[in-house]
Amino acid sequence: MTVREVATEAYREALPILAVSAVGGLFAGVVLGGMQAELSAVPGLLLLVPALLATRGNVYGSLGARLASALHQGIIEPRFDVGNERLRSAIAAAVANGLVVSTFAATTAFLLLLLLGRPRAALPVLVGIAVLSGLISGSVLIVAVVSVVFVGYRRGLNPDTLAGPVVTTTGDVVGVATLLLAARIVLTLGGG
Repeated sequence: MTVREVATEAYREALPILAVSAVGGLFAGVVLGGMQAELSAVPGLLLLVPALLATRGNVYGSLGARLASALHQGIIEPRFDVGNERLRSAIAAAVANGLVVSTFAATTAFLLLLLLGRPRAALPVLVGIAVLSGLISGSVLIVAVVSVVFVGYRRGLNPDTLAGPVVTTTGDVVGVATLLLAARIVLTLGGG
């Protein structure tokens, strides 16, 4: 293949998904804009938003890259098989990483706000929201990442080209939506 053919193929695969990513990012912004009540009720929640969204993209982007590499190397087949130890291990590692980083981000946000003398929600509230959001969004992102990587690969598309934009967009949209849901659940359970 010539350089031009490779570039044309890359753009053919990437541009539609990048357009969807732009729209998804705007949707995530709309959801975030609708979180005013939760952001006011949970001081420090806004500080968590960028950290948690980046976490979703990094953790599940890594999962997508691992799966794509395994497909290219012939280590796994492009189908969801619960008996596949490599697939289960990759998913378990992504979930564990997501929960650990969510807890770390919430704790760090709390400590930073404490050091700065800024208003903050109680540590269990911030951690509860971050972890619950991580569990819910992680479940959705696993399905999205595995589906996109496997279906794309079966259709002859490069899963590396698809995984990044899909994970980023899905992570932003699902991340903000589950953060809103988790905040509402924690506030309801806490009587807030």
